[in-house]
Amino acid sequence: MKRKTFINAFLLLLVVAFMAYLESPYSFINKNYAYSTDEPVITQPVTARPSEDTPETIEKLEKRKKEDGYIVETYQEYEVYRDKNGKITKEVPTGEEDTLRYWDYKHNKK
Repeated sequence: MKRKTFINAFLLLLVVAFMAYLESPYSFINKNYAYSTDEPVITQPVTARPSEDTPETIEKLEKRKKEDGYIVETYQEYEVYRDKNGKITKEVPTGEEDTLRYWDYKHNKK
């Protein structure tokens, strides 16, 4: 009986060690994805700043109403142009709208 327990424990240890090997970056499964410290990392330098003419998109709350126990909020998307100091110079609506509808817990307790 003691010998059977020893063999089971040894097999369990062997399976756990094999699983740990497969999870390591040195296993044959991960050899294409693992990097060591002697290999250089390939990166692209960031030299160009984004243009000031490129718009940033933001969403603004246009209207909020309550209907059938829900609060319905409508957001309008805008293209925002900024100057060098970060001040908004122009806002242009894109025509995209998002609507959020969620249950009003404050006034509709059941």
